[in-house]
Amino acid sequence: MSPLKSNSLTEQDLIAGCLQGQRLAQKALFEMYAGKMMAVCRRYTRTDQEAEDVLQDGFVKIFKHLDSFDFAGSFEGWIRRIFINTALKLISKKSYQNEQSGIDSMPDQSEDPTVFARLGEKELLNLIDSLPDGYRVVFNMFAIEGYSHKEIADMLHIKESTSRSQLLKARKLLQNKVKDLQRIAV
Repeated sequence: MSPLKSNSLTEQDLIAGCLQGQRLAQKALFEMYAGKMMAVCRRYTRTDQEAEDVLQDGFVKIFKHLDSFDFAGSFEGWIRRIFINTALKLISKKSYQNEQSGIDSMPDQSEDPTVFARLGEKELLNLIDSLPDGYRVVFNMFAIEGYSHKEIADMLHIKESTSRSQLLKARKLLQNKVKDLQRIAV
């Protein structure tokens, strides 16, 4: 491989360079994915410091296990899964999965579906970030990452019904938070 010019390298060139231990390739790979993966880490953690810890641990795992990437699927998808699993490991250490917020008896009422459309991206992400950790994790995995309840249950070591329940509670809590914002705005 010729001297590295990170702006002209393909993903495969970067992977090959990283496997050869080339520091410039590792730096370029980090720079290519750090922003996207920090957003993933931030969705699963409570603080910027926790997100940075997950980001660092995730990249250590990526560089350590890069030789196991088999080019069968998306490299970004492979990386994303490592970051999600790393974040979930941190969360499981903190036992957030069984968190309750006392909204079990909330009435199930339908809301105006355009309410969420009127929120800005930052406002919506802040609302999601304010959810209790167990709800936020399941909501992110289901609604944003696209995992099924079975996959979520397997990854979090919970029952599928618990995943469904956490998602339902997250949605109800988000609806209430949006209603509160609407009341303030009126």
